[in-house]
Amino acid sequence: MANSHSATAARLSWIGTIQIITAAICWGTLGIFSTYLNQIGFSGWQITILRIVTAALLVLVMLPKLWPHLVKLRPKQWLGLALQSLIGVLSMSVCYFFAVIYVGAGPAVALLYTAPVFSLLFSAFLLNETITRQSALLALMAVSGVGLTMLGDEAQVNWGIILGLLSGMCYSLYGVLGKRAMHYAHPAPLVFFTSIIISAGVLLLLPETYHTYGQLLTLPLHTWGYALGLSLVGTVVPFALYMKALEKLPATRASVFTIFEPLTAIALAILLLHQSLSLIQYLGVVLILLAALLNAVLNGSTTRVPRWLKRRQKA
Repeated sequence: MANSHSATAARLSWIGTIQIITAAICWGTLGIFSTYLNQIGFSGWQITILRIVTAALLVLVMLPKLWPHLVKLRPKQWLGLALQSLIGVLSMSVCYFFAVIYVGAGPAVALLYTAPVFSLLFSAFLLNETITRQSALLALMAVSGVGLTMLGDEAQVNWGIILGLLSGMCYSLYGVLGKRAMHYAHPAPLVFFTSIIISAGVLLLLPETYHTYGQLLTLPLHTWGYALGLSLVGTVVPFALYMKALEKLPATRASVFTIFEPLTAIALAILLLHQSLSLIQYLGVVLILLAALLNAVLNGSTTRVPRWLKRRQKA
């Protein structure tokens, strides 16, 4: 009986791992789709609109299932979810897509992965978590990597670097504020649904949103494919896979495999966009990604039996 449960846990672990890697690869396509849309004539702000509003239309299918949870939310809980949405989704998307335009998909996604550094600081202030010496050293490694990515043919700080760092900051707040939301026992699908819907609702108040979709309607069909890819492949599908994987893997182990996101973005940028970095910039990217990977591994990546399987074992 114990062997049967162990085999089931191992199989679920493999399935969860494949789901996480697939989700990370999907997230890695965001820089490619956004670059193609920018080349057609859409600004970073318009690309953000296309991603979030289109994704909101897609996730509306979740509304009937989540409605019983939504009607139970108190005003304070709505405020927390709204902050997570506007900072972690809307602001992160704007900063990230402008960073892609300014510095390219590879460096932008590397700068996005400075999020663990910011998470240390925000977790200490907002969640009262302790910053360990190990975490501080990893943060220093990531900061060193950022410094190296700022060194190209000329040593200078540009808007792309600043926006890339801001995207990492907002991304970290999505996780920290999401953790606070989970303290209210909100299910993960509810947190994702509200993070997309609230940001989309704000964007629908702006005339630029309707101008953007009007512009999209005048363009060839393949442009619509880029917009759909941005929302479906780069947003909805990976998050759905990630949520399913978390049913089979601990979050710390799942975070290890998200390293495939920046690797995918960098590989696609080289192969499809012919973007390249200097040797010292590649070293900076490696330091950032290594810091993110070690942060995930050292904070616990052992396989655990899912809770529902533990309950079966006790029964």
